[in-house]
Amino acid sequence: MIQMQVGGLGFDPRNLSPLVLLRDAEEMNFLPIWIGVFEAASIAMVLQGMTPPRPMTHDLLATFIHELGGQVDRVLINDIKDGTFFSLIEYTNKEGKKNSVDSRPSDAIALALRLNVPIFVSEAVMVQAKLVNAEKDAEESKKFKDFIENIKPEDFTKYYKKD
Repeated sequence: MIQMQVGGLGFDPRNLSPLVLLRDAEEMNFLPIWIGVFEAASIAMVLQGMTPPRPMTHDLLATFIHELGGQVDRVLINDIKDGTFFSLIEYTNKEGKKNSVDSRPSDAIALALRLNVPIFVSEAVMVQAKLVNAEKDAEESKKFKDFIENIKPEDFTKYYKKD
């Protein structure tokens, strides 16, 4: 398992699909995961420190977990099949039993950010996803990183309505 952090949000320049970029602590490897616009907006809100006037779905889930006496321990992006990523939300219930539930990575990441829990990626996914290695491809990595760093939450507004 490799611990990753959210490096930012962006759009795939080829088709303008939103993506979340995970990176390792050394910024040597990057894992782009294509996500939906609503999940991108939810993640962007956390990254920008914005609090919605009413709870969004991921906020509601975090509240339910807390109110039921549970605790999310970590998020694990554990598989990739036919270009689709899979993840697990690993948690401890109020009796102390550890378990996990299947989740889309975008939802798991949005929840992890709200609860400040670590995000891990299995080594098999890292190998399969053909990650960019910053040392081997510094110029391409810099272009992609610059692109991600210049995306603003407002760039997502054309894809969703505010309540």
